[in-house]
Amino acid sequence: MSRLGVYMIGARGNVAATAITGALAISQGRAAAHGMVTTGPEFKGVPLTAIQDLVFGGCDVSAISLADKATEIGQSRIVPLDLARELKADLVEVDRRIATVEGFKFGALPRGGYLPELTRIEERIARFRADNNLARVVVVNLCSTEPHFAETPDFDTPEGLVAALAKAPAGFCTGTLLNALAALRQGCAYVNFTPSQGSELPALRKIARDSKLPHAGKDGKTGETLLKTVLGPMFLARNLKVLSWVGNNFLGNNDGAVLDAPAAKDSKLRQKDAALREMLGGDSFVRTDIQYVPSLGDWKTAWDLIHFEGFLGTQMTLQFTWQGCDSALAAPLVLDLVRLVDAAWRNGESGLLPQLSPFFKNPLDGHTHDFAQQMAGLCSWADQLRAARLNTMR
Repeated sequence: MSRLGVYMIGARGNVAATAITGALAISQGRAAAHGMVTTGPEFKGVPLTAIQDLVFGGCDVSAISLADKATEIGQSRIVPLDLARELKADLVEVDRRIATVEGFKFGALPRGGYLPELTRIEERIARFRADNNLARVVVVNLCSTEPHFAETPDFDTPEGLVAALAKAPAGFCTGTLLNALAALRQGCAYVNFTPSQGSELPALRKIARDSKLPHAGKDGKTGETLLKTVLGPMFLARNLKVLSWVGNNFLGNNDGAVLDAPAAKDSKLRQKDAALREMLGGDSFVRTDIQYVPSLGDWKTAWDLIHFEGFLGTQMTLQFTWQGCDSALAAPLVLDLVRLVDAAWRNGESGLLPQLSPFFKNPLDGHTHDFAQQMAGLCSWADQLRAARLNTMR
């Protein structure tokens, strides 16, 4: 099986650095692949690109080297510090494939306008593919959450979108939208691991369909929301009426700082509450909040209170506290998604991939939020890939 390019937007951030460090460690036999769904027994015999055949690259607004970032996350106990040091030479090599870019904040025009920025992004992706002799590239969005922008008819068709970008004012769209558009225009598969608007917009969906490219998103489901999509169906199955479900998230690091801004927080909370609201219906009071606590760093604490009504109207509560390392939870899922999107691509599948819904807070295909049902769909698809492979071997 040929090598697969993995072009990360935000390639020197905590999640990307953890994923790259982990992939290198697993490839060299220095660590086990705990947390990766695709290395579990359900995927034995499924034709997936080997972890050692992933070629990492990308871009970031940060100029810190990947090796220094790995040391930094090692000191924060996100990855073992010894491992980060042992892999320094490999990380330096990967860092040569990461471009330092200007980027732009929402509400400000990129240098020269949106179209010149789109051209620059496309050129970087094309250069990464050509320099590394890659037939296939998956672009993964791992940058910080961006504010939600208003969707207009300009986003309905590829032609209308490009025409609008030529004259659009500041605040028309975000960097995530431009990166997703550039990826698909360059013939790459695309994964949006963030809550920001990307390939779900109609114009980009059409490009993916017409170009026979797979894409998936959005917002990786790693912690508190994962528990919600497991516990929510339990209450429904037992016919226990959820009166209120409220939660509070406390986190530090750069993501926490970004989410401290009201517009970015709103974009995130749109995804976090969507699953519960859809599962429980409109009668339940559902609310989540996010608080920035700098001293916590990458270690997030989520506290949830569930107030429910049982037999004869008896009211009861369930409370849970989730404490986890955001990057260590997200990184293996990023590697899973890259391998699974690539497998679908090689299998001739394109457009949105409903089988990948268990990885996202807000699956773009609108399938169930019930985690058990989502995983059943994913495993059924894996069985199909395995059977197809066996047939070709006969």
